[in-house]
Amino acid sequence: MTHAPQIRIPATYMRGGTSKGVFFGLDDLPEAAQQPGPARDALLLRVIGSPDPYGKHTDGMGGATSSTSKTVILSKSDSPDHDVNYLFGQVSIDKPFIDWSGNCGNLTAAVGAFAIERGLIDPERIPENGYCTVRIWQANIEKTIIAHIPITDGAVQETGDFELDGVTFPAAEIRIEFMNPADGGGAIFPTGNLVDALEVPGVGTFEATMINAGIPTIFVNAEDIGYTGTELQGAINEDARALEMFETIRAHGGVRMGLFEDVAEAANRQHTPKIAFVAPPKGYTASSGKAVKAEDIDVLVRALSMGKLHHAMMGTAAVAIATAAAIPGTLVNLAAGGGDRNAVHFGHPSGTLRVGAEAKQVDGAWTVEKAIMSRSARVLMEGWVRVPGDAF
Repeated sequence: MTHAPQIRIPATYMRGGTSKGVFFGLDDLPEAAQQPGPARDALLLRVIGSPDPYGKHTDGMGGATSSTSKTVILSKSDSPDHDVNYLFGQVSIDKPFIDWSGNCGNLTAAVGAFAIERGLIDPERIPENGYCTVRIWQANIEKTIIAHIPITDGAVQETGDFELDGVTFPAAEIRIEFMNPADGGGAIFPTGNLVDALEVPGVGTFEATMINAGIPTIFVNAEDIGYTGTELQGAINEDARALEMFETIRAHGGVRMGLFEDVAEAANRQHTPKIAFVAPPKGYTASSGKAVKAEDIDVLVRALSMGKLHHAMMGTAAVAIATAAAIPGTLVNLAAGGGDRNAVHFGHPSGTLRVGAEAKQVDGAWTVEKAIMSRSARVLMEGWVRVPGDAF
């Protein structure tokens, strides 16, 4: 019997923010996978170890959570306004499916560092010490992101004293600017309203802010769905009925936002939109055991990703939070106390995060010039991944 040998593909395993994933240079992929399509998807599924009915990713590089089941493909940009093209794939854990519909804001923090170390940035633009500005074209949502990468002695600085709740060890701070973050170039509020009455059969009718910034996100009030906003992962992820409720809300909200023709389409688009719930500040104990005081935060936010409550906060959802908080009258803004603000400090399951956004009204419509946050990134391993030659 003939067996296909394994092939090896250059790859780098990186943490970015509170996520980690496998990074590839486009021209390092096998020729069949250098173009979008079934061959590329099959290859990346095998790299991650999906679909895995055991939910462990034992036979791949994934970590069996939405935060660790991720892939990135980078290439040098042909545009004079950008340095690199960044394509993100969210890999389903239990289905043979990769969602290419959105960005990963957390892994964005690692894109600039990977681009520099991969030789995709002109060496003349890399200072001996200071910051290298990397202009990223986010190909999934066709948006510009600016990353400011710390440089020491001509190389990317990865270690430092910047602490990020949801990440165990400190590292160097990376500042990220999401320019004009309304996803896909559409209206920030697809329904035309800051708050809508969202009717969800079998669940109820309640207020929702449906926003299109960073990533399409549906915000609801925690108390309207029976929560306090201080919940940790176990309270949601170990409750099958709760997960079903959130998925039902997400599906109906996606239809209202114009993302789906009908609710059945939601099953094939797990990455977007996100569903989140908000509440005014309350004290709670984070998953690390850290005490979060009500007076130290502006608002509580919990968000689900790929059908599970996220252990911290997705970077793209943080952009949506910053944008919604900056616009008076949204549920996020109201939960944070209302009024004008250009930054918000929110509590999530792992701790807290501060994000900012610059919003203004132009001819009666809200626009956001950019959203800003800090993250960190680090190379975990580099070399080659191996996959069976007949896997794609």
